[in-house]
Amino acid sequence: MAKAPKEPKTEHSELAGEFTDDGITVLVDIYREAGTQGDWTMEVITEEDDVTSWDEPFATDREAFDEFLATVERDGIRSFFGEADPEPAVH
Repeated sequence: MAKAPKEPKTEHSELAGEFTDDGITVLVDIYREAGTQGDWTMEVITEEDDVTSWDEPFATDREAFDEFLATVERDGIRSFFGEADPEPAVH
């Protein structure tokens, strides 16, 4: 029986996981293709499924996590949530 082609397997950093600040929890996902020494990709996913992805990969998972922490320090954890602005009124 032939196996269907699989998506590339990913490995997740030990630094990935839930992070809570100011009473708000987000999921920090740091991953790369399994079995490689490739660069790491980072995404932050909120409870409302807002996803923030970094365009540039990171050489190490620690570098990615440090960037996440710096972003929280600089912009606050709420910066990962989509804008709650009401729709502009059309006149």
